[in-house]
Amino acid sequence: MAHIHNFSAGPSILPQEVFGQASKAVLSFENMGLSLLEVSHRSKEVVAMVDRTIALVKDLLDVPDGHAILFLQGGASMQFYMSALNFMKEGGKGGHIDTGVWSAKAIKEAKKIGTVVEVASSKDRSYSYIPKGFTVPSDLDFLHYTTNNTIYGTEFFETPKSPVPLLADMSSDIFSRKCSVADHALIYAGAQKNMGPAGVTLVIVKEELLGKTGRNLPSMLDYQVHIKGESMFNTPPVFPIYVSMLTLQWLKDKGGVAWAEQNNRAKAELFYNELDRNSLFTGTAAKEDRSRMNATFLLKDESLEADFSALLKAANISGLKGHRDVGGFRASMYNALPLESVMALVDVMHSFEQQKG
Repeated sequence: MAHIHNFSAGPSILPQEVFGQASKAVLSFENMGLSLLEVSHRSKEVVAMVDRTIALVKDLLDVPDGHAILFLQGGASMQFYMSALNFMKEGGKGGHIDTGVWSAKAIKEAKKIGTVVEVASSKDRSYSYIPKGFTVPSDLDFLHYTTNNTIYGTEFFETPKSPVPLLADMSSDIFSRKCSVADHALIYAGAQKNMGPAGVTLVIVKEELLGKTGRNLPSMLDYQVHIKGESMFNTPPVFPIYVSMLTLQWLKDKGGVAWAEQNNRAKAELFYNELDRNSLFTGTAAKEDRSRMNATFLLKDESLEADFSALLKAANISGLKGHRDVGGFRASMYNALPLESVMALVDVMHSFEQQKG
């Protein structure tokens, strides 16, 4: 089969090496003669695999002592509610920075629990930039933000200064660049961008801040219950955790998050240089806030979209269609996407300009 350049926003590209290793485990895991899909999650082999995945997360993100690492289910969508439930006190209020669809969904869920203060928003300009110069009230129970906005193509490159516990949805840029876990009370991320397949959610939470809301939490929504159960309060998503472990080991072998950041900078620079040079295209995000993970762009002449899409297909470029809220195109350049794929896209854009410009 022809090589496909996969720019899908998620579930997204994973390292090819990982697929080969994962397929072997489906047939026989750890020479047990049993598929990983049928092995007890409490077997010593699976427990060892989960422990290894935790160790990789700690190593790659430099997770400090006092932060627990969990593998949960329900995606970031569950965490929109669960994070507020575990940090908003009875009668208290939470702060949110509104930078797009996913942060707006987090705000919607938090409002079901208590009062929400929108500390800053970029909604006034269709979420095309990252708010700056805002002040965080010190009477909030927490401040929540989304580090990278897959739909609108913007990204926080500086951690917000906050006098209150900081909660972050890092679903689409975790492991892509250095971040300070120590500055956060909670980080969560759906796996299906830079970590693994859909079905598992990484949660990193500062333990000493839990259990202070005055709420009687449902067991499945209580971080302390999951910490005590070592992510096995209920049957965990064993296979997605395993594939995440393989992906994180691949990342470590490549040189870790430092390697990923350097590689992602190179891919983004290559793409954005062509975008700014090419007379047929225009970006949708403010230049200083352009995401390295999700580049959103439009054709200046929308009538040319079908012709451009045909060229993309001929070049085996997949997953470039933009989200309906923005339109146009979106190039998602996660860790596993090789530089060669970005080069292929740039070549198509250049050729298209020669044809139509």
